[in-house]
Amino acid sequence: MDESDSQIIKRLRSTGLDFAVHRFPYEVGGGTARSSRLLGVPEYAVVKTLVFEDDQRKPLVVLMHGDKNVDTRKLAQHLGLSKIWSCAPEVAESLSGWPVGSTNPFALKTLMPIFMEKSVQKLPTMYINGGGRGLLVSMAPLDFMKVVEVRLVDCAKEKPVVSSKTP
Repeated sequence: MDESDSQIIKRLRSTGLDFAVHRFPYEVGGGTARSSRLLGVPEYAVVKTLVFEDDQRKPLVVLMHGDKNVDTRKLAQHLGLSKIWSCAPEVAESLSGWPVGSTNPFALKTLMPIFMEKSVQKLPTMYINGGGRGLLVSMAPLDFMKVVEVRLVDCAKEKPVVSSKTP
């Protein structure tokens, strides 16, 4: 797919906002660590689009730094809910309309509130999925917020450190 074929890229071009398109070979399970490495940018600047459900089974999206996890307890408390959990991949795909690896906040099949970790807005440039596997767009967070309506939240937590056991 040529970048001109993407409806999201066309939509972004029509806004007149400054952004760049970044393509790289997609690899299942590569995640933000791989894309940040291939693009030569900090994983913190690569923003992942995650689909969750609340205790009423209502979906919501969280935009989070690639090197962080969502603290679902903190987010639920902030939203006045008892519980929030991440959707299984097939549920996320059904709700978002996008296969895992191409989920993005620009065009969602189901109308869902979009919450963005508040520290993302402080980045000079954010990298976020542009509607395809191996396709990120980079732009200033304030420009992104002109295109996608988000609510800012404070729900980031450190990813657990995985250590290998040596004999």
